[in-house]
Amino acid sequence: MSPYDFDHADRIVTAAADGEDQAVEAALRPKLLDEFIGQERVREQLSLVLQAARKRGSAPDHVLLSGPPGLGKTTLSMIIAAELNAPIRITSGPAIQHAGDLAAILSSLTEGEVLFLDEIHRMSRPAEEMLYMAMEDFRVDVIVGKGPGATAIPLELPPFTLVGATTRAGLLPPPLRDRFGFTGHMEFYAPAELQRVVHRSATLLDVEIDPAGAAEIAGRSRGTPRIANRLLRRVRDYAQVRHDGVITQEIAAQALQVYEVDARGLDRLDRAVLDALLRLFGGGPVGLSTLAVAVGEEAETVEEVAEPFLVREGLLARTPRGRIATAAAWTHLGLTPPQTQPRGPVPAQGELFDGARDAG
Repeated sequence: MSPYDFDHADRIVTAAADGEDQAVEAALRPKLLDEFIGQERVREQLSLVLQAARKRGSAPDHVLLSGPPGLGKTTLSMIIAAELNAPIRITSGPAIQHAGDLAAILSSLTEGEVLFLDEIHRMSRPAEEMLYMAMEDFRVDVIVGKGPGATAIPLELPPFTLVGATTRAGLLPPPLRDRFGFTGHMEFYAPAELQRVVHRSATLLDVEIDPAGAAEIAGRSRGTPRIANRLLRRVRDYAQVRHDGVITQEIAAQALQVYEVDARGLDRLDRAVLDALLRLFGGGPVGLSTLAVAVGEEAETVEEVAEPFLVREGLLARTPRGRIATAAAWTHLGLTPPQTQPRGPVPAQGELFDGARDAG
């Protein structure tokens, strides 16, 4: 096996939710806006939208939540329903492949209900076009029959609130994006905010943790609450099996070393990419395909799974000539960058031609 072989589907620091995450998150999710940690600007703006709607006694504007996975878009959608004291219907873009699928959902909504549509950018085009009219006029046209005899029957819908979530806001067509009355962009969390998330989750999981232990976990969580909660559960297992169950800074560091998550939140795949870039290619520049071959992964895996965090951390840069490592990457892996050859003064254009004549 190559030293860079890695199954990225099993990464402990992935922001995607697996079955265990979904089950645990249901118990850890805050129920009200005041309990939600972080995203101060989005929380304040959303609070104004919801309070105004309650005072008017009407459904609030449709809400679009965008941002990387694991930051709380689904949690906020459930909080919106709870704050409005309204039921919530949950579905996703990939599950709606035909206009009839969407029509069946919309026609069964009750007045004031919240419809949460996750990964809304992956919805089919026919369903998307039906959603335009539903959002704006609370009406859909149901097509009955086929061919020349087909008839469009207008169906009135009760007022509802659509909450759309997307990790790729740029893929939403402008007509759909413009129909949302409020758009909130979720940002990565600061370590202090994640430390509060870890403390709150530890309390709900009945885990004893000190502030230094929570800070250690938060600092390796890549700015993402979902990752923080996953690391907390793994550290809890380590503390309960090999120690007395109390999570301290030292125990958290030992546990995360077992799971190969370093002090900056890099895992084995991240370090493999950096290690190949530094040791094999002298820090670059090197092409994406060549780098992917060196780490034994597909180019898409390196580009979409490893690179975004490395770029965000300032450890890797994408340039027209290829990927290059920054000075911080050399420092993080404890390596010394190669000494570059000093360059002399650049000759003037006339000197270049004179040199060419002399060579001739």
